[in-house]
Amino acid sequence: MSGHRPPPGTPRTVADFQPFWPRTAMEAHGMELLEVDEHHAVVAMPVTDATRQPMGMLHGGATMLLVETAASVHACWGVDLSQRVPVGVEISGSHVHSCSGGRVRATATVVRRMRSLIVHTVEVVHEESGELLSSCRVTNFYKQFGSSPSPAGTKAAPVRKPRRC
Repeated sequence: MSGHRPPPGTPRTVADFQPFWPRTAMEAHGMELLEVDEHHAVVAMPVTDATRQPMGMLHGGATMLLVETAASVHACWGVDLSQRVPVGVEISGSHVHSCSGGRVRATATVVRRMRSLIVHTVEVVHEESGELLSSCRVTNFYKQFGSSPSPAGTKAAPVRKPRRC
């Protein structure tokens, strides 16, 4: 494992999220965070050879990578990432149109934010045509970092390291 941890703090602006990008799938696929606020996040990605399937169309897996990125970035908005981080636990989508070039844009909008979960709908649109390409849903779980405070006189639970894939 590379030792990645989210940058400290509570991100709220596009600039706050810039430290998240280097050495990730988002950087490798040319993704760009365009907007983020309390209610939504918008992430764009170019359609290149790295994101096309053998028939020359945008790969469904690359689309889902973009979808999960938009929802997960938004799930970080306003969260103290030194305490907890969102991890994807469910993703589903319907690809309704295809494209072979240009740029695609994913807009993640909150359906419901709870203490331990956040649910987003995410629409992927081809920027040049305005056509809806995919309609998706993502659920993230807020995983606690470190250990929780222990009662007086007892030891805190050990911090578990993430498993290697």
